[in-house]
Amino acid sequence: MNVVITGGFGFLGWHTACRLRVLHGTDAVRLGRAELADPEALAAHVRDADVVLHLAGVNRAGSDEEVQAGNVELAERLAAAIKAAGTAPRVVYANSIHARLDNAYGRGKAEASRVLGAAVRAAGGSFADVLLPNLFGEHGRPRYNSFVATFCHLVATGEEPTVAEDKEVPLLHAQAAAAVLIEAMDGDADVVVEPDGVPRRVSEVLTMLRGFHEVYQRGEIPALADDFTVDLFNTYRSYTFPEQFPRYATVHADARGDLFETVRSHGGTGQSFVSTTRPGHTRGEHFHLRKVERFYVVRGTAEIALRRLLDDEVVRFTVGGDRPGYVDMPTLWVHNISNIGDEDLVTVFWADQLLDPDNPDQYPERVCQEESA
Repeated sequence: MNVVITGGFGFLGWHTACRLRVLHGTDAVRLGRAELADPEALAAHVRDADVVLHLAGVNRAGSDEEVQAGNVELAERLAAAIKAAGTAPRVVYANSIHARLDNAYGRGKAEASRVLGAAVRAAGGSFADVLLPNLFGEHGRPRYNSFVATFCHLVATGEEPTVAEDKEVPLLHAQAAAAVLIEAMDGDADVVVEPDGVPRRVSEVLTMLRGFHEVYQRGEIPALADDFTVDLFNTYRSYTFPEQFPRYATVHADARGDLFETVRSHGGTGQSFVSTTRPGHTRGEHFHLRKVERFYVVRGTAEIALRRLLDDEVVRFTVGGDRPGYVDMPTLWVHNISNIGDEDLVTVFWADQLLDPDNPDQYPERVCQEESA
């Protein structure tokens, strides 16, 4: 299946492209601003598409009028491309529950749905209108994608967020939203889909993030009691990476030797294990969707390399047992650990969940892509 994603390099576009690749074996064609601004290029991509996921949108702009007009204009560009392509694709639109509200963003999203739906039906295609609640997740853009992204950034950097309006907000993690959008790709009937969010007050989210920060800055893992807490914690810690790593232990030394703590967990399940790695060898070469994982080097010298999924830049850390330190693996980042020293490398690993062989949340991929070419 040929899947095209408008807004493919944005927050929801990246999450959706990752999920398509990881769980469905589909490498989507991701379109950015340049392709959306080029009518011929956009029509050519639509012509080749079985499904178009229209995720491009405008959340913030210089004025309310720009927000409203921007969302409508993006839909009009795609509508014109569908007409020019002369094909009948399945179109899935990332709409918003705000489309029911009388504000600039809501009016823009509602009109965009009307414009796009009419164009798809005129072409003989089918239209899935997905009304999403407020989204959050790893690598959201502060002061743009959501208040959660803004709060996470501020808390992670030691700043103090303020609650402007303490209302209850339905929140949905971006990976859950991506799952709904992907499911809506199937079928040939017009549908309206409205996934539920988890209702949380703005102040409650801020309290949780402050709690994460207080515990995590001590090197500890907070209690991860439910799916929402795991998702919010993974979101928060994405704003600590890579600037706040590696981190180093407080070492207690006496005549017997040294002692230091690697992981302290505030409840929930977890698993720790130790590995030795011979010089010149590498472990890992995979990534996780939800797992919280820590690599703690206690002897030898290691290079820990990470690459954000669907990106090319590799982040590298050198960590050695002479100063015991750790790096936490962010979700949706491919990672490995290599012994670059002359002696065996000893590493303590910890994960927040017990290994489930039927659902290990571990997906193979090389950090350095040229090695897999």
